[in-house]
Amino acid sequence: MARRVHQAREDAEFDFILRMSGVPVLAYFIGTWPKAVEPCRTMDPVVGAVADAYPGRLTVVRADIARCPEATRRYQVAGAPSYVLLKEGEAVASGTGILSEAAMRELLAGRL
Repeated sequence: MARRVHQAREDAEFDFILRMSGVPVLAYFIGTWPKAVEPCRTMDPVVGAVADAYPGRLTVVRADIARCPEATRRYQVAGAPSYVLLKEGEAVASGTGILSEAAMRELLAGRL
């Protein structure tokens, strides 16, 4: 993962990153159950590239669904990998599944 991608190991850490960001946050939800592992690994470099492409304009936080259950419920995440773009804690865009870098940038377009 890129250095610009923060790891939230629990809900409190996820919320702290959200509060401290000052810019929109891309929440990248991953799963550790067998069917989710490979798609999430596939997306790690894509999410890292997107994080690197928007320095100072976007914070990216990677959160394990099982370790951040409150955030998962709050943003109605139903599968992994999932992405929720947050502005001031409110979801403004979302996506799920394996996305290309271009599709990920399209999700962000006009929202940063």
